[in-house]
Amino acid sequence: MKIGILEGNGIGPEIVAATKKVLEACDLGFEWVHVPIAQEAVELYGTEVPEQSLDLLRELKVAIKGPMSVEKMKGRILLTRKDGTSHIYPSNNNAIRQELNCFACPRPARGIPGISGRYENMDVVIIREISEGIYSAIEHRIQGDLASEAVKLITRAGAERICRWAFEYAIQNHRRKVTCSHKANAISLTDGLFLETFRRVAKDYPEIESEDLMVDATAYYLVKDPKRFDVIVTMNQYGDILSDLCAGLIGSLGLGAGANIGQECAIFEACHGSAPDIAGRGIANPTSLILSAVMLLRHIGRPDMADKVEQAVRAVLTEGRTITRDLGGTATTEEFTGAIIDKLRLS
Repeated sequence: MKIGILEGNGIGPEIVAATKKVLEACDLGFEWVHVPIAQEAVELYGTEVPEQSLDLLRELKVAIKGPMSVEKMKGRILLTRKDGTSHIYPSNNNAIRQELNCFACPRPARGIPGISGRYENMDVVIIREISEGIYSAIEHRIQGDLASEAVKLITRAGAERICRWAFEYAIQNHRRKVTCSHKANAISLTDGLFLETFRRVAKDYPEIESEDLMVDATAYYLVKDPKRFDVIVTMNQYGDILSDLCAGLIGSLGLGAGANIGQECAIFEACHGSAPDIAGRGIANPTSLILSAVMLLRHIGRPDMADKVEQAVRAVLTEGRTITRDLGGTATTEEFTGAIIDKLRLS
């Protein structure tokens, strides 16, 4: 099977290489297909997200993506399509999601004994809508630099698609409950539409418990009593914030897995940034991307191997003998990866 590889920048190439080694130890015969992105793509095609790379991703349908640096406060034209139209995106990640019509971003947060402290029993999945919301980059300045305005776009079709996807995810993964996180008391039209749609969709899934909770209360209860949650479905920005919170609660942003999933393509990615300050030093924690590769294995119908990889990662982390510096250890990226592969070979 062919798997696309987007190395990204910063620590991206290092953690992508580590993830490939772990998957190669699974002996599934994957063929890696390099997909130019970021600075490499600029050198080849003159833009960070070229149409050529997007076409290749559409053809491959499944890919692993390393983190890419985001230039803050500078939305820019990242690509010009074949039809001559162009679009301004706030980031490369946003461009990839939008151009490939990805709409669902599942981000599981499962506590790890020995690492997560009081949150070691946490087991929550944030399902984030990634095609709409405040990250749609519909914004402009008013009267020069006197003010700026952003539009939060929520459509009934987009809300229904992600809510239904969340309930289907719950059924397929034997989850008992779906919580809708919103702020419909203060943002009554956009969040209200999302909530209204969630409640209507929930009626089609009577076997799954459903509830809704304001996003600030959701954050509070995630910290105070995460056991009350199972699956949380929410809008783009809220999902971004809540999933980072969950990763932090279980120990580090470096432990959070994620994916961008659409009808035709699925891109599995680390949840953290490119960390240019430690790039090239061989100390990056590849756990996030390796656990995202676990999601990839389940996506392509190999839950058996997904379980083995996840168990190997968790065993190495819990033992604590070979962990990276961000988790209090001294292991290099290569040493940590090797420890996971050793566990895999023993399983």
